[in-house]
Amino acid sequence: MSYLLPTLTRKKEVDTIVRDTIDKVLVLRFGLAVDAVCLQLDDILAKTARELSKFGAVALVDVDSEDVQVYVKYFDITLIPSTVFFFNAHHMKMDSGTADHTKWVGAFHEKQDFIDVVEAIFRGAMKGKLILNCPLPPERIPKYQLLYKDV
Repeated sequence: MSYLLPTLTRKKEVDTIVRDTIDKVLVLRFGLAVDAVCLQLDDILAKTARELSKFGAVALVDVDSEDVQVYVKYFDITLIPSTVFFFNAHHMKMDSGTADHTKWVGAFHEKQDFIDVVEAIFRGAMKGKLILNCPLPPERIPKYQLLYKDV
């Protein structure tokens, strides 16, 4: 399914889409096209692309690409898939009850969960908010143990 979504492999492509996506939520999925959880997420992203087209845009970022490592490091992408949200070139954060508000880690359980999150970010962004609460119930949010190196 991911062939329906643009895949970015260069820093310049990521810079351009972040800068040029105006008045829509930009969803960047950082991951690998061969990872099973990424494929599950990509399927949901591709199925919702048309429904979200008025207020959202989705692109995939290949974490193996040497040229995008600046973003992988900046957003601390250690677990894939990780999904990062932007609105008018501003990084949008979401409090989903996890330690990390900068990104969504893992796949969404279903299409509607993803739509609800993007809608919430869009509504919050239109009110000038840069961080908002996750609209999903806690049991629908993937939980990951954060592993700290050298502790």
